[in-house]
Amino acid sequence: MKNGIPPFFPAFRYGILEDSFYHLCLSTLCPFLDKRPMLKAIFWDNDGILVDTEHLYYQASREALEQVGIPLSLDDFAHLTLDQGLSPLMLAERNGHPREKIEELRLLKNRRYSELLQNGAEPIAGVTETLASLHGRVSMGIVTSSRKDHFDLIHQNNGLLSYFDFILTREDYVCSKPSPEPYLKALALSGLLPEECLVIEDTRRGLQAALEAGLRCIVIPSRLAPGDKFTGAYRVFPDLSQVRDFLLQEDL
Repeated sequence: MKNGIPPFFPAFRYGILEDSFYHLCLSTLCPFLDKRPMLKAIFWDNDGILVDTEHLYYQASREALEQVGIPLSLDDFAHLTLDQGLSPLMLAERNGHPREKIEELRLLKNRRYSELLQNGAEPIAGVTETLASLHGRVSMGIVTSSRKDHFDLIHQNNGLLSYFDFILTREDYVCSKPSPEPYLKALALSGLLPEECLVIEDTRRGLQAALEAGLRCIVIPSRLAPGDKFTGAYRVFPDLSQVRDFLLQEDL
């Protein structure tokens, strides 16, 4: 055998077809060797991705802080809550208010947020069509920092939950985003490899959580912080329709 070529193939043995055969094999096999693992699961953020609720949470937080004379600008809200996952009520703590007062403000904020959610938490434009087009092609789960009582109010009448295989709310983990814990738990529930999964988020803290869990993350920037930079994102798209078009072009 010469160069690994059986002697009973004389054309290959003498190099007549050896180069052609090599290039044929290379062109045939390379697409399979280079191909990424098939996408098998998508983990969705909730607020700002599936439903338009972030402005309601901002309103409830602003009204609570007004009770102690502390203004809450949209920039401060975006920096504290959307980027870092911190409560806006920490502004009251920084201003020296005692723990009892902060707890009172927390109850006021949560009660007001529930009222606002009862009056209408609208699904994001295109979300039903996007979920319907992906349903059955990949497993899907929701990974949110929302409390379960708020989450249930948000989704009480919108019909979106039927598209999902599992849901994780704030009570399901110790550390919220930007900790990777929520997405690590989602990964464990899915039973899949990180490279087989994808996250869809709208904030820097969500992106950080996904990246630290070893997951690719598509970002649709929050309308409350449109100027944020999303270093490390797998893709950044302006809306769900473009996310849907991109995913349906992939080999799901």
